[in-house]
This record gives sequence, structure tokens and C-alpha cells, in this order.
Amino acid sequence: MASPAISSTAIAVVAVVLLAGAANAATFTITNRCSFTVWPAATPVGGGVQLNPGQTWTVNVPAGTSSGRVWGRTGCNFNGGRGSCATGDCGGALSCSLSGRPPMTLAEFTLGGGGKQDFYNLSVIDGFNLAMSFKCSSGVGLTCRDSRCPDAFLFPSDNSKVHSCNGNSNYEVVFCP
Repeated sequence: MASPAISSTAIAVVAVVLLAGAANAATFTITNRCSFTVWPAATPVGGGVQLNPGQTWTVNVPAGTSSGRVWGRTGCNFNGGRGSCATGDCGGALSCSLSGRPPMTLAEFTLGGGGKQDFYNLSVIDGFNLAMSFKCSSGVGLTCRDSRCPDAFLFPSDNSKVHSCNGNSNYEVVFCP
């Protein structure tokens, strides 16, 4: 049997490790303010869900996640987790594991680890399908209402559109802001 001092120390170490891991995750709150249903998708973490008007989806993304994407799919019809979407379809899956098919407005991000900076942007390089806003809790808010969106990447070498914020920040994505 372990001594009480060792057991207390082991519990304290486990608690610190768990709290440190939770502190490094970013929470993405994704809200549908459209008058119609949107099926948001998120890779590499999250997958996808159906959001009726006014509903919110929360996704916890680990620090160190790179090349993350969130986009809205429209005109979807799913039966048992398989189906298709008019825009942003990801191989007919409700829960995406690969990127969607254009056109799609994208919220893109790379999360630093251990307090390093995060980077985020909006993109309409793959086309525009849905008005979207994307903001970091410690950075500027970005809004895209049409295909000529001044806050979004319009072409691949448009490097001035990447924004940074403090590591361990949280994010908000809103469809039809």
C-alpha cells in the first residue's frame, strides 16, 4: 500500500498535468445566425454537425494544431451520416476528415503550443459560399460578406491577410454575421 504522502503527491502531479493540457486547448465557438440551416465542418479536429438557425457548436482544438479549417456547408442532405452538400461537401460525410469541395468560405488557423502565437485568416481563394466572421479573443475580428471580401485572402500570395494573436486564445466563428 502506498503511503498517504506519495498518494497525495501523485494526485497533485496528475491534476497539474491535466490542467496544463486543458489550458493549451483553444475553444472554437461556431454559431449559425443565418435564417437557414448550415452544416459547419472543421478539420483536423471537430468533423461536422448540423446547425439550425441560432444554434452553436463548440470544438476544443489542441495547442500545436496546424492547418486547421472551419467552413460552412449549405444545401446538405444526410441520411445515416452519409449524403451530400451543394457547397463545401467533404466526400459525402457529415463528419469531415478532409477538406471541402469549393466553393467555400474558409476560416483558417494554426495554433501555437506552450504560449506561442496563433495565426488565423479568412480565405475566399476556393470561392465564396457563405458570409462569415472569425475572431480571436486577443486579436482583430475579420468579416467576409461577399466574394470581394477585403478581410480575406483573395489569391494565394495575399500574405498581408494573416493575423496573429496570443497563444491559448479562444475563437469565434459566426455564419451570416
